[in-house]
Amino acid sequence: MRIGLIGFGKAGKAVANVILQNPEFSLEWVLRRSKNTENISVKEFLETESSDKAQIFSEQNIKIDEHFTNHPVDTIIDFSSAESIHKYGKAASEHNINIISAISHYGDEEIQFLKELSKISTVFWSPNITLGVNYLLFAAGLLKNIAPDVDIEVVEEHFKAKRGVSGTAIKIAETLEIEKNNISSVRAGGIVGKHEVIFGFPYQTVRLVHESISREAFGSGALFVANQLKNYPKGLYNFEDILRPFFFGDPKNNLS
Repeated sequence: MRIGLIGFGKAGKAVANVILQNPEFSLEWVLRRSKNTENISVKEFLETESSDKAQIFSEQNIKIDEHFTNHPVDTIIDFSSAESIHKYGKAASEHNINIISAISHYGDEEIQFLKELSKISTVFWSPNITLGVNYLLFAAGLLKNIAPDVDIEVVEEHFKAKRGVSGTAIKIAETLEIEKNNISSVRAGGIVGKHEVIFGFPYQTVRLVHESISREAFGSGALFVANQLKNYPKGLYNFEDILRPFFFGDPKNNLS
């Protein structure tokens, strides 16, 4: 499967490294804001061996529609910024490219735009694209259904420079129908990301914990989604849609 990656920050570089090491996927190009690394490949930048093209392009020097024509891909994985979807989304959909967005926060305008794109193409969005944290989300939802009146608190921990409450923690709160003030945030050192959901019963406590050890976890999650999404028709999907067949044997898992 041919992959185009948008965004080449810390997460983008980690995702690129995972794609380059996976023979079932080919990293065709990376699109980034800066012009600094435009004349070298991702392989050279990361100092790794791969047969992938892995070219680096600056968004300042391309016309996006021409770019998709000259450098076709099957799937775009977006680790850039919330506003980027407006720059490439329409052209990607018109070129029948699946869109996988791992942007932490989207405003109402961007969410509505994703819905519009999903009418003509296959679109996926998850604030946290690691497979493990979405297992946690799914399991937490099941436990809440079993015990709807249980006390629930969410604790999220991230590196010191991270601003605001994590999008994943907000997603957990929304899924479990609890207020955002039930989220506690910790900012310390270089913590990649840790989320804990605490279920307080009268005589016992259940804790579900997920911790990202490295940002490469984003890459393995994104490729898992890309592999699953190829079987889905146009529409807007999230991780619950992707995981539900594995838990309940939904026929959608067999779509072709």
